[in-house]
Amino acid sequence: MLFHFPNWPLQLPRKFVSQGRKPFQVVHFSDVHIDRQYTLGSEANCTQNICCRNFSDLSGPVKDPPQPFGNSHCDSPSDLADSMLDATREFAPEAKFSIFTGDVIEGATWLVDESEGLQDLGQWNAQMTAKVGYPVYGAIGNHDAAPMNSFPRNNTESTIGSQWVFNTQNSGWERWIGVTAADQLRHASGSYAVVVPDISLRADPNGILAFMVGQLQAAEDAGELVCAIYRGAITNISLLKSNYYDQIVQRYRNTIAAQFFGHSHKDQFEIAYSDFSKQTAETADSIIFIAPALTPTSGNAAFKVYDIDPETFEVMDAKVYMNPSFHVKPQWQLYYSARESYGPFVGGLQATDSLNPAFWHNLTEVFETNDTAFQLFNTRISRGGAVDSCTDDCKTTTICDMRAARSQNNCDIQRRVFN
Repeated sequence: MLFHFPNWPLQLPRKFVSQGRKPFQVVHFSDVHIDRQYTLGSEANCTQNICCRNFSDLSGPVKDPPQPFGNSHCDSPSDLADSMLDATREFAPEAKFSIFTGDVIEGATWLVDESEGLQDLGQWNAQMTAKVGYPVYGAIGNHDAAPMNSFPRNNTESTIGSQWVFNTQNSGWERWIGVTAADQLRHASGSYAVVVPDISLRADPNGILAFMVGQLQAAEDAGELVCAIYRGAITNISLLKSNYYDQIVQRYRNTIAAQFFGHSHKDQFEIAYSDFSKQTAETADSIIFIAPALTPTSGNAAFKVYDIDPETFEVMDAKVYMNPSFHVKPQWQLYYSARESYGPFVGGLQATDSLNPAFWHNLTEVFETNDTAFQLFNTRISRGGAVDSCTDDCKTTTICDMRAARSQNNCDIQRRVFN
């Protein structure tokens, strides 16, 4: 089924040519999962889904107490989140804005109700307000409702709803997105669009498709470029919704400068193609940057900083900052620069060349033939944490998924899991 667009003129791929001006920076953090009940002196190696809490059914001496700034068996203490926000100011002091791709509430989801959700969202908004000196453009996470993943349709007859989430973020984010966008967020299931001062950049973090088309059409009519901010990886959602989303990306490929996602907790990327049956550097036309998580359950706490060309709005570099000693004393540091690390593998990258979709496709071709390069990428998925071995079929599937910004083109085996 084709999605309906206001118009679809014949378009040639837009040529982005950098003039070499100094890039501006954008900070991207995601999946903070702050546990407000994180308790020193509790058990870090428990039998629950998440530990470092005083659960009533735990007894006996503590064998593995948590550290002040976190533990790999536990979600993030508030102090770790403060440390990360301080680090974003240290490493990107002149950033234009930051992107937050959702999931505030911790993993003890069976205990979370609306009251705790309201408190957790409000406290996180207050932390960002106190620590971040530039606008934050956020997306609502699947953990940020109670029960988690509960975002019923407007016409669903149910006693469970998520309007309280939209109302909370309406007031919590208005200081950054403005009254009009905050009203959109409240009445459009968490979606909104806002023009960023001085750089004419729009954001749409939560894909209500008709709303997204309207905003992209308005941006195209105004000659503006768009930054798409979305909560979860399109690869992992239903085939139809992903197909519709990809139709929108293809229709507005000359308007969408880049896409920024979260949810997976991993440092990843995904590529979209004008022709998925012919996946080449020439047909690669959109790139999704996926941010790693703050919560240490999936590796070392981390965030990303993008260098963005002020004229083309393409990403010139993506730097990952991580905290290898997060559990004892925060010592944030540069983990790697995508340009410096992967550029030599691809070759031919000039100073004014961006990390565009063609670059990332060429990198996937390198991964196919250069196992050293692929294993370097695989090691970085967990940001210096435990590394899962990935060879043979795993490697083939991983590279396939890099080229699968449309769900029907991935190579994953479906499993019944909740994230």
